[in-house]
Amino acid sequence: MRRFFGRILGDRRVAGGLFLILELIAVMWGVGWMSERWPSVTPALTILSFVIVVWLVRKYDNPTYKITWIIIILLFPLFGGLFYLFWGNTPFNRARTQHQYEPNPPDFTDYMRKPATEELSQLHPRHAARTRYIDSLCGMPAWTNTEAHYFRAGEDMFASMCEELEKAERFIFLEYFIIEEGKMWNTILDTLARKAKEGLDVRIIYDDVGSIATLPQHYDRYLVSLGIRAVRFNRFIPTLNTYLNYRNHRKMMIIDGNVGYMGGINLADEYINEKVRFGYWKDTGILLRGEGTANMTSLFLQMWEYVTGEKITAFENYLPTVKLPQDGWVQPFADSPLDDLNIGESTYLQIIHNARKYVYITTPYLVLDNEMITALTIAAQSGVDVRILTPGIPDKKLVYMITRSYYQQLHRAGVKIYEYRPGFLHAKSIVSDDDTAVVGTINMDFRSFFLHFECATCFYNSSVVAAVKQDILETINVSRRIDDAWLRRVPWLRSIAASVLRLFAPLL
Repeated sequence: MRRFFGRILGDRRVAGGLFLILELIAVMWGVGWMSERWPSVTPALTILSFVIVVWLVRKYDNPTYKITWIIIILLFPLFGGLFYLFWGNTPFNRARTQHQYEPNPPDFTDYMRKPATEELSQLHPRHAARTRYIDSLCGMPAWTNTEAHYFRAGEDMFASMCEELEKAERFIFLEYFIIEEGKMWNTILDTLARKAKEGLDVRIIYDDVGSIATLPQHYDRYLVSLGIRAVRFNRFIPTLNTYLNYRNHRKMMIIDGNVGYMGGINLADEYINEKVRFGYWKDTGILLRGEGTANMTSLFLQMWEYVTGEKITAFENYLPTVKLPQDGWVQPFADSPLDDLNIGESTYLQIIHNARKYVYITTPYLVLDNEMITALTIAAQSGVDVRILTPGIPDKKLVYMITRSYYQQLHRAGVKIYEYRPGFLHAKSIVSDDDTAVVGTINMDFRSFFLHFECATCFYNSSVVAAVKQDILETINVSRRIDDAWLRRVPWLRSIAASVLRLFAPLL
């Protein structure tokens, strides 16, 4: 059934949305039936909704998220509160996950390795707060002795992956949101199966909803039959729950602890333009070789412990064995929806607040909360050159309408907005002032900031910073600038519809 809904609707996340609608109808029907049979149920549910609204006001959740739920509950006071108990961000729903995600990052100094967080903070005080913030909350320090490479397209990264996989001697770890059978995945799988037969430790984590329309239901069993240790993250079960919202959106490949890949590129043919869906698919990724890969390995093993319950011992066996000449500093990190932290958005906000000359951002989806809008607005009004690139061809039309609904407000504040004309822009990056860049899986939307497991890498005074900037500038050259004339051509009915959709953006 999960595969049927995913394929027939053509959107990997739409099956979950369909069940949300069906469950809403079921709740409404159930409440109506109970109210007829037991009249006292109606006032009880109304009181419940009132109590939940008061509780929401007192919560520390993002204000936009809270307002969305308050509107729903006020519009449907009879069953709105009950629906929030099942689908809202409540301790009850967090407890229904497999178990709480409580990573135990390693102390790298225990393994005779010296992270460079303090060195970076002392040499470049401008980066100190952000570097220490990520290190203290994630346990992911900054590193030197790491070679870094930036990929401007998925096909370039795929060629590098194939080359490095052939060199693997100890282990290969993969963690991806989407895997789809085709040239890209089949080529990689052939190598993984061969390496597993040679005795290498090959492990794969893939998101069950992310691959709902692209893989057979029990594909993990097939991988196990090839000698690959494989698990599905947060299996799709069509029941009344909210933890299905918590998806693993991370994309990483680690080889022997020495080489690590990260970025927006999933293991499917559209990401390398072997299959055309929305024009040219513009995506990006990075390769780390050296000590910085230790963070990626740690992130994977923490997730492996979470989804399998296995305890990782002898962490030193997975550490990098090579040191390379310093190319600035790198700091891979991750974000989780199952805590009260918001590391991904906070890192972006720190970069925007600290910008003095420019901030360039690429994102496939632009669904912003008040904090992000305020930060972008203040930066632009302070003379910082703020530019945002979004797709010219959408993959999800409703989200695209919401993305465009932010254009006018940002444009009036001085933010320069561009739409990538050749196709779909899936790259997720931010670069600022020639000394800071972030490349990873984090979209500028509520799902990435609040509902997904994400990962990214910060680069400080690295050659990757210049590469990201140059790529964005060249992408701008083939993009359409959003100006006053374009905004005047937007039909007012479409503008109103987009504004209404924005009310429910945190739930999309």
